[in-house]
Amino acid sequence: MLFTRIHTYYFPIRKEELKSRLVGKHVKIHNLDFEVFEKDLKLSIVPHAEQEESIKTLPITSVVFNEEGNKTKVTITSRMRQLDSGGPLLIILFCTFMVLASLFVYNFNREPFVTFTLLGLSAAILAAFGIRLQMGYFDYVRKVRAYIKSKADPVLNAGNMKLAA
Repeated sequence: MLFTRIHTYYFPIRKEELKSRLVGKHVKIHNLDFEVFEKDLKLSIVPHAEQEESIKTLPITSVVFNEEGNKTKVTITSRMRQLDSGGPLLIILFCTFMVLASLFVYNFNREPFVTFTLLGLSAAILAAFGIRLQMGYFDYVRKVRAYIKSKADPVLNAGNMKLAA
């Protein structure tokens, strides 16, 4: 989908040891608890947002492990919760229609003021939306990925990396 992010890493650690470092743990990101549990031979990292009163766009992350020689290939897939995906898709659809309307107005009426106003408004909405996503949803994705890397990498696991709250 549009907001899905897939990252692949190789770690010099066994698959079972890596799973044992992650399964059953909790990670706190921006005062929100994420739980790691095993489901269908992969790990799922799911936010606990039942008590959350503010509107947040949150990721559900799945982690797949494959042993390749003496390394473990870790594939991290983060996708937006289905509950949260409606709003962002509506904003993108609305901005797309605004761009199409501006092109329609320009082709048939030759009104540059209306055309550029609609294009500028659409660009401003998309820019604000992108900044909001970077500060919210994609920040959660980055910090969950950093958490997995900190548990998997022996150098980082020594305590050199801390997550910002």
